[in-house]
Amino acid sequence: MPQSRLEVADIFRANGATWRARHAGHVSLDKLKVMSAIERCRTAALGGHVARCEDCGHDQISYNSCRNRHCPKCQAGAAKAWLAAREAELLPVRYFHLVFTLPKLIADIAHQNKRELYSLLMRASANTVIRIAADSKHLGARVGITSVLHTWGSAMTHHPHVHMIVPGGGLSADGTKWIACRRNFFLSVRVLSRLYRRLILDGLAKLHDAKKRHFFGKHAELGDRAAFYAFLQPLRKIDWVVYAKEPFAGPKAVLAHLSRYTHRIAISNSRLIHFDEHSVTFRVKDYRRIGVGRHTTMTLATSEFIRRFLIHVLPRGQHRIRHYGFFGNGNRAANIARIRQLLGAKTSDHRRYDDESHVNSDEPPRALALPCPCCGGQLIIAETIAPAQHTRGPPKSKRAAA
Repeated sequence: MPQSRLEVADIFRANGATWRARHAGHVSLDKLKVMSAIERCRTAALGGHVARCEDCGHDQISYNSCRNRHCPKCQAGAAKAWLAAREAELLPVRYFHLVFTLPKLIADIAHQNKRELYSLLMRASANTVIRIAADSKHLGARVGITSVLHTWGSAMTHHPHVHMIVPGGGLSADGTKWIACRRNFFLSVRVLSRLYRRLILDGLAKLHDAKKRHFFGKHAELGDRAAFYAFLQPLRKIDWVVYAKEPFAGPKAVLAHLSRYTHRIAISNSRLIHFDEHSVTFRVKDYRRIGVGRHTTMTLATSEFIRRFLIHVLPRGQHRIRHYGFFGNGNRAANIARIRQLLGAKTSDHRRYDDESHVNSDEPPRALALPCPCCGGQLIIAETIAPAQHTRGPPKSKRAAA
């Protein structure tokens, strides 16, 4: 009998209660909710359904997923749905992959100011590409951008950076023609890096002046304006990392690449090797090496593994995937249709299946795509399982007490 695969949920269920008790009062509510969701994902606590085979009568119980965006088990389905929608928006042009990172000194500050710094990172990187591309000295066109925020390195350390997928060209200022970039060159990385550096540093200064920053521990002294500006000064003289990868071979390659980046989390279940109450061992990739030695393993204390996983929980309402330029949500469909027309491409026949025409109470019981494990027959949902009900304490507000 094959051994069941190790999951982050197993680590949380075995050690989460002890870890929470040890760090009581020092863990945010958002992180506690993520832990709870992952622990309960696809268990009886969330309810589910019983599927029955029409041929042999075999019953199969399946439990609901938590749908939390930080859960390793829930991201595969979310990625497929997202990619299906993006497939209709692919253009018959070359796509480029850009990566924008933050220097370690600013990344350390971002750890204490996630909402403000992550938003600044995504906004500044997008504005950099849009402004340089619009300049007639470079491309002279309005481009479209899909940005994905990642906050981790392979060892789950804090490493905020943005992966950006950009079509190789853009719309002219009047929208009457498509301006293509050179075959293997999109924009100058050196020019992008300098503008990106300026936009980040200017944004940091504005956040500090608006008192929208918080500093703790060794950075506490940066609350002083003079100290903060002195802290930023050396960063104006170093080169910031903006990396441009080789263009993709075609639209299918773009989708395959997006599927690896859009709904990725700090660590997937497939990278876990072993765990106990003391330690967790998992696979890592050292990007500084090339060749066979690039892939290795790492062992962390269980408490440290949980801590590293949770530092990548995004603030509530923080969007990890954003669209800019002609991919902006307001006029995306019209812009894509116009570009397809200019390129002489066929209009996508992508259709949505969540409209009211597919919701009919008179339809037969819902069939599952997976066949019966016993005979290969069709599985029909025969029964639903309600989620477990948890007792809650009475409200503690003054109004309730009255």
